[in-house]
Parts: sequence; C-alpha cells; structure tokens
Amino acid sequence: MRTGKVTRGLDAALPVVTGARPPAGQKEILMRYWRRVALAAISVVAIGLPAAQSPAAASTAETNHGRGHVRDYTFAVIGDIPYGDAQIANFPHVIAQINADPDVQWVDHLGDIKSGSSLCTDEYFQMIKQRFDTFQDPFVYTIGDNEWTDCHRANNGSYNPLERLSALRALFFANPGTTLGKHPARVLSQADQGIPENVRWERADVSFAAVHIVGSNNSLAPWTGNTVPTPEQTAEVLARTSAAIQEIHDTFATARRHHDRAVTLLTQADMFDPTVADATFADYYGFQPIVAAIARESARFNGPVYLFNGDSHVYDSDKPLAAGSKWLAFYGVASPVPNLSRVTVDGSTGVDDYLKVTVHSRGRSVLTWTRVPFTS
Repeated sequence: MRTGKVTRGLDAALPVVTGARPPAGQKEILMRYWRRVALAAISVVAIGLPAAQSPAAASTAETNHGRGHVRDYTFAVIGDIPYGDAQIANFPHVIAQINADPDVQWVDHLGDIKSGSSLCTDEYFQMIKQRFDTFQDPFVYTIGDNEWTDCHRANNGSYNPLERLSALRALFFANPGTTLGKHPARVLSQADQGIPENVRWERADVSFAAVHIVGSNNSLAPWTGNTVPTPEQTAEVLARTSAAIQEIHDTFATARRHHDRAVTLLTQADMFDPTVADATFADYYGFQPIVAAIARESARFNGPVYLFNGDSHVYDSDKPLAAGSKWLAFYGVASPVPNLSRVTVDGSTGVDDYLKVTVHSRGRSVLTWTRVPFTS
C-alpha cells in the first residue's frame, strides 16, 4: 500500500469537527491525542501484515475462513452480565442454556463482567474466569470499562485502573492466540503489542474482530481526584487506540483478500448511544479516530458491515452513520456509510436474553439475529 494513500485516509479520520468542541482546558489534550494517534496508526497500518503476527501464524489462522461453506453458522452474543448477586448466582444457568443450544458454535461476551458500582477484586475476576471456562464452544471475551477503567471509583475499591487492566490480561488472556471455552479455537492476536484481547478470526466467509474499545470516553474520562486524564492514562489510550485502528484495518484487508461476504466487529463501548439525549463531544472525543477508521474501511468494503456492542444496556438495531444521522456531523464523518449496521445487546440488571446470530450461507441478508429469552 502506498504511504501517501494511507496518510490521506488518516487525515480523513482526524477532521476539525464543526460545532463539537472539547471542554475548556481539554482542547490541547484533544489535539495532541489525535495527532499522536495518527502518527501511531501510520506506523502500523503502513505495514502489510499485522505487527502481532508472523506470516506463518497469519497463514495458519486464516485457513479457518470457511471457504466453500454451505451451511448456516450461528454464534451467541452477551454483554454487561452478570450484574449483582442475583445475576451472579444465575450465570451458570445462562451458560448452561447457551451450551444446550444445538445451533450455537461460538460465544462472544462484549465486556462489563460486573456492575459499575461493585468491587474490582482479584477474587471476583477469578470467579468469572471459572464461569467462562465452562462454556463448551470457543468463547471470546472483550474487556469492558466496568472491570478496569472505572475501578478508580471509591465504590469499586479505589484501584489503579492500569493495574486492573494488567490483572485482567494476565488472567483471561494467559494463552494469547487461543479463545477461552472448553473447546478453544485459534485466533489472530495482538499479544505482541501487549494487547492480547484484540483478536480476529474468520468463519463462514465472514471476517470477525473483537476490539478493545471501552466506555468512559474510551478511558479518557478523568480518574478520581483529577480534572484531566493523567499522562499514564493518556499513554495507554493512545497505544490501545492505534492498535484498534490497526485491528480494524487488518480485518477489512483480510475480508477483501479472501472475498468475504461481510465484516463483523465486536466491542464494549456504545459509540452511538441512543439513550443519551444530548451527547456532547467532550464525552466522546476518544472514539473519534476509531469511528473514522470504521467509516473509512466500511466505505471501501463491498458488503455489509456489522458492529455489535454493549455498554448502553438496551437492545437496539440501527444504521448509525446512514444519511441523516446526527453522528455523521458529531464525529466529522464526511460521507454516509449505508452498509454499516449496529446492534446493541441487552445488559445490566434488566437483561433477560442472549442474542442468537446466524450467518446465512445464501440469501440477501448475511447476518440475522434474534433475542432468546433466558429460561431461568
């Protein structure tokens, strides 16, 4: 790929957004953030292969793309669960129900394994890991903000969020390049960049990626006792955001190379939260380079793109960057992206279902989905 072409794409990802201003005192931080993300992204996107994968490893994992697949393929998606004592006690029954579904071949958890007002203890993380290990199918966990970003809060235990993130990575991603579950599968991981939770895979002529993008402004919301992000906090966000942009780019590049029919992205953060009546850019600017990357790659892909997220807790299905959407101007996206569909899964204390998603081997819709009520 020519460097000039990549640079123009990244320039498009970092526009000046008319009418969307960061709060006083954060304009300088925002501009430095965008500039550094762009420089970091240029260094990784301009490389042909993902930095975290050797050519041999990439070749091995990409043999699972399912070329010539003639049967439908089904996976389950959950997120923002378990919240509170009742859901924790019932979680084994949820797992058993999904395990018993004969159609489901893969399970994705979109993060937030605890409520935002509960403790971020090692003991709790260990308990959840033990529950995750009982899923029969390959299981991919995308980290949420409740289990690290928000752990600075007093009611979470006043932890250093970066220490909690390291603890999560050590526990849940001890075998990078392999999913969780009793029957794990190979995936391509960004472990060599220190981000083992960012993984991608192919099934049924669809390219998938789980990308670590969290709420709380992608972890740029100031920690307790601060009015702006700390230098350590900002450094983590910059590294993870540039890796996320690379992950998105590599997923679409693989889809184009293999002539996949669709791309599916899975993440925790709801970057287009319909439950917020008057969203302000000051609370969302951490997502702007990522939204721009999704828009840019989707526009270059000749097929549907699906984004699954949790975070806002209420099921929704929409086209967040279609013509007329308020999010186009909000994020500075110049052209509509009609092939991008977004699905938010139910979560939090009111969740009573999992999302069952089917990849169809033929027909106009590559993916369809239905909410399956919990039986207990």
